[in-house]
Amino acid sequence: MKKTLFAVALLCCTAAAQAQKLTATERKIVASVQQNMPQTEKLLEQVVNINSGTLNLKGVREVGTVFQKEFDALGFKTEWVPMPETMNRAGHLVAQQKGKKGKKLLLIGHLDTVFELDMPFTKYTRLNDSTATGQGVNDMKGGDVVILAALQALKANGLLRDASITAYFTGDEERGGKGPESRADFIAKAREAEVALAFETATNLHTVATARRGSSTWQLKTYGKAAHSSGIFKPAVGYGAIYEAARILNSFRETLSQEQYLTFNPGLIVGGSEVNYDEAQARGQVVGKTNIIAPGATVTGDLRFLTEEQKEAARTKMRAIVTQSLPATRAEITFADGLPGMAPTAGNQQLAALADQTSRDLGFGPVAAGDPGSRGGGDISYVAQYVDCLDGLGVSGKGAHAVGETINLKEFPMLVQRAALMIYRLTR
Repeated sequence: MKKTLFAVALLCCTAAAQAQKLTATERKIVASVQQNMPQTEKLLEQVVNINSGTLNLKGVREVGTVFQKEFDALGFKTEWVPMPETMNRAGHLVAQQKGKKGKKLLLIGHLDTVFELDMPFTKYTRLNDSTATGQGVNDMKGGDVVILAALQALKANGLLRDASITAYFTGDEERGGKGPESRADFIAKAREAEVALAFETATNLHTVATARRGSSTWQLKTYGKAAHSSGIFKPAVGYGAIYEAARILNSFRETLSQEQYLTFNPGLIVGGSEVNYDEAQARGQVVGKTNIIAPGATVTGDLRFLTEEQKEAARTKMRAIVTQSLPATRAEITFADGLPGMAPTAGNQQLAALADQTSRDLGFGPVAAGDPGSRGGGDISYVAQYVDCLDGLGVSGKGAHAVGETINLKEFPMLVQRAALMIYRLTR
């Protein structure tokens, strides 16, 4: 019993000591966050219960409308940035407030999820006191709500009046639209800022991202001779398109898979007598028989890298592998750029130091930069060359991009508090 009382007393003393590191104003911000958490969770539930797969343009805009009303209530000037109809993307939500105090901030979120309309739908559901599930609950509707909840706490204490803040929620982070106009306005807004904070999923309460890998795509096509399967491997017939695709993919793995921060994933493969691949829908239809050598195969995949130099070196090696065709086959590979890499910089590390100090002042413990290899690409990479950046400031949870994606509800208010104080300290 004495040990228990001692532990409680020690915990109370520790919390009190940490609270003394916050100013009176900062303690009010924390109190506002805590008071608003029921309303904050209701907002999260509302947006999670709207399907907003990237290609569900109506759903993405509906989620955007919910957030737009919240920003309007904060006094931000909001606008919807449309995309060309041919791009088949919903567009982006921008909320701005201009001021003269502190750093000019760009707060980054996205409205879309990977869960398209033809996939099973999961509503927001509390599993217990510490966990909830739902589509996009941590990637990244939870992060979007962190931004709003942090700003609401600042607004409640009259601390937004002269801050310069742009919140930018893209509508196609998960499947970016083709063409420079997809991110032209986003980049333009970033070039007006000094600091970019992105609220993609937090690996955990104690890790942020000072670097992120870029991502690009590749498409491999292989060709062989259509013939009876009894003749396969013979010089006049050769190996067929599927064996050639298998050779290339395995050579990619053997040659490149051990390089730090480099990954490449064949996400879709179709091969047979007749192959129809719809790139826009990422779907394939194929006809084939076991006794016919496949004359065609198509493979699509991604390539992730930390720097542009690493990307180009990998592409060179992949092209060389493709040229070494099996008998009576041929192959071709094409690459398409996507997200650039977000390289680690001194400015990014300074922002990580701010997150660390803020977390310690709140009594939450230390924060450190995470391994870039543990994350994929993100919208922040488009602007990393223009401003100091920090990512991974959103909610924590598990299973992003999969059925059963969860949010850690115990850490949710802590992450909102940290975000609110970081924004406050940057805009003083």
